[in-house]
Amino acid sequence: MRVWLTVTMCAALLALGNLPFPLLAQQKTVKACQDEWRANKADNQAKGITEKAYVAQCRTGGQPTSAPTAIPAPPSAASPAPKKTVKACQDEWRANKAAYQAARITEKAYVDKCRAGEAVALPSTPAASPTEPTVPSAASPAPKKTVKACQDEWRANRPAYQAARITEKAYVHKCRTGEAVALPGTPAGAPTLAPAAPPTPDSTTASPAPAPTSTPEVRSPPTRPTPAGAGQFQTEAQAKSKCPADLVVWVNLTSKIYHFAGHRSYGTTKAGAYMCEKEATAQGFRASKTERRPST
Repeated sequence: MRVWLTVTMCAALLALGNLPFPLLAQQKTVKACQDEWRANKADNQAKGITEKAYVAQCRTGGQPTSAPTAIPAPPSAASPAPKKTVKACQDEWRANKAAYQAARITEKAYVDKCRAGEAVALPSTPAASPTEPTVPSAASPAPKKTVKACQDEWRANRPAYQAARITEKAYVHKCRTGEAVALPGTPAGAPTLAPAAPPTPDSTTASPAPAPTSTPEVRSPPTRPTPAGAGQFQTEAQAKSKCPADLVVWVNLTSKIYHFAGHRSYGTTKAGAYMCEKEATAQGFRASKTERRPST
């Protein structure tokens, strides 16, 4: 029995001795390999040998070597640039707000393009051309007169316009539209109408005579006696130039009563004149009791 056991053990030892070295190396445990790596941890880390790789090679019987140095890949030229934030794009647009608004580029449209990585060029401001003197256009309309200015013009020559039946409203309308309203003159200065040329008869057929065209009747203002008294004037403008600080009134030379501007009898009585109020009262004229004296 002992002989058989001895023979068996010798056979086993011989068989074990014939095994290759890598197969014998697998007999190391994981803990033994970890202890070996940790004993030279700094050296293994400097060589780039991790503990896991060392244990795997140690268990298979191989000799751990340093890991190949990884060559960093060059940055790709096609890699997209990092997107800008909405706030950054808004700040860019607001920094040049006037220029982008002039080019009709809204903030929302700019932010959309900016976020997509699209370049939005700043609108160029056109170079200032040398200033040239502006020649006023001959066809430019003259500034319209105000209603008050037209009313003052009519009232300055109230008797003449009333005699020609030109109302204040009609005068103001023409004055505001820029139409010149000539001051009515004397009958001798009234424009004469040219006679119409006679029609030329046809050689074959007699054409009917044209109907006479009706022309508006030109009425001359009624004659009024020229004021002959001291301080009496024919127009309101003449009286105002005499006493710019006093009130101008219309005196009725017959009734010895004077009237104020804005009332019906002002400048309309047959025998009358424009006077300064102080001059009128000094000559014995009195104010109308039915009219209210305007404030100066």
